[in-house]
Amino acid sequence: MPKITFIEHDGTVHTVEAEIGSTVMETGLRNDVASIVAECGGSCTCATCLVHVDEAWSPIVGPPSAEEEEMLDSAFEVKPTSRLSCQIKVTQALDGLIVRTPAYQGR
Repeated sequence: MPKITFIEHDGTVHTVEAEIGSTVMETGLRNDVASIVAECGGSCTCATCLVHVDEAWSPIVGPPSAEEEEMLDSAFEVKPTSRLSCQIKVTQALDGLIVRTPAYQGR
């Protein structure tokens, strides 16, 4: 199983195993990453699962879709490497992925 490291805004680190085919958001929720709120449950309509993908991983994770870009436009603390974790599917290629969560999840 691939491992993903979540670094919360307060410095708390969670390195967890992720199920292939699930999303980074689902992985965070299953492993009690408190700063992944996910109000919409993963339907790309709320931007409360925003993460900042580590720069080294950004090309591997890839860019957001047009729909995701629209949601990012209304989110807080957006950076060039920001993604909605509900839109990142876990694959073996993401083994070792590092994401950081913002201090506030909302729009």
